Amino acid sequence: MCDTCGCGSNETQVTFQKPGEKSHTHLNAHEHHHHEHHHDENHEHHHSHHDHGRLIEVETGVLQKNDLLAERNRGFFEALNILALNLVSSPGSGKTTLLEKTIAQLKDTLNFYVIEGDQQTLRDAERIDALGAPVIQINTGNGCHLDAQMVNKAVKELNPRPHSVLMIENVGNLVCPSLFDLGEAHKVVIISVTEGDDKPLKYPTMFQRSDICVINKIDLLPYVDFDLQMCKDYACQVNPKLRFFELSARNGEGMEPWLNWLKEQVTS
Repeated sequence: MCDTCGCGSNETQVTFQKPGEKSHTHLNAHEHHHHEHHHDENHEHHHSHHDHGRLIEVETGVLQKNDLLAERNRGFFEALNILALNLVSSPGSGKTTLLEKTIAQLKDTLNFYVIEGDQQTLRDAERIDALGAPVIQINTGNGCHLDAQMVNKAVKELNPRPHSVLMIENVGNLVCPSLFDLGEAHKVVIISVTEGDDKPLKYPTMFQRSDICVINKIDLLPYVDFDLQMCKDYACQVNPKLRFFELSARNGEGMEPWLNWLKEQVTS
């Protein structure tokens, strides 16, 4: 998992920053210690990638600690009736554009707060800030996903109001974000028609753990080799309970069902 991709490095620092402010909050990536070892004289130190038992032990410890904090986040959200959505996808699927168009169309009826996750830059947070929505950027450095601890810190700084919507735009990656519960009510996986209709089969864990699948950029269907029904069939093979929204965030086609669903979630 993350002990081989760099995000568990002790040198990695996560920063939190609001547009127009200097970065002031730091968090050593994965303070839950991916690489904690207890040594004694009889300890055999195996680091082989084939030592499957050791890898399972490390991953289980990391995820257990994350899940405990995720439940605390979830309890906070539920107590204040905050709808928290975890938006996950590969890079370039249109997550930020979907966020922009959603906020622009519903900001007069719903209160939005946004957590942006990227390895570097404030670019996405600045796009959301231009719409007037409170937003905080989490830069993960070498990290490939957000975790419950990062979200917990960010939420404390955002201080969302009751009966609001918290949109968490995760780091663009269909692997590690699937494993980390953030305390969200729903994980929303976004796929664009430019990516290939077999994505659900290639990255099954993400689709298994998501409740909603948004198929974006449908305005490009005439120009790409993408079978919409086949993609949905593949996704249903992995997760028969997935709910689909087919839309184009760019031109607004198909946005209405997605917007109505959001409003229903907040009022229900």
